[in-house]
Amino acid sequence: MRRETAYKLAGRRHSHRGTQVTGLQKRREIRFRSFPEGQAQRALNALAALPGIQVEFAPRPDGVVVHYSVVDYSLELLEEALLKAGFFLESSLYNKLVRAVVYYCEETQRHNLLSPERLLKQSNEVYIQVYGHHLHGDHDETPLELREYK
Repeated sequence: MRRETAYKLAGRRHSHRGTQVTGLQKRREIRFRSFPEGQAQRALNALAALPGIQVEFAPRPDGVVVHYSVVDYSLELLEEALLKAGFFLESSLYNKLVRAVVYYCEETQRHNLLSPERLLKQSNEVYIQVYGHHLHGDHDETPLELREYK
């Protein structure tokens, strides 16, 4: 049986609309190389033009802080867009490790948001309903009085 069929038979919801999901708003710092100068200002202007994103200068002069919803954007998408636009991101080992962890966490969170709710306690009821609706060869046509041993 397909997973979607089991969810429908158990009456589970397939949409997370209307539910409170926490942790969707992200605050990330994007750091740029010190050369060429002015990258942070140009990135701030470019990212501020996107809908649903708030951008501000970071405490460091070569970075910006981005606020976004993980439903709409991810850090990986934003940084790829900046790279394609000609920006140079800081490429120290520490920043590469932080980026890899953030990319993985956000991708996992986005995947989990798109998947339907899990069946936890009523999974056996689904199989009982399916068994009752399908024809199977377990029916004994012998009359009841002949089945009893006397």
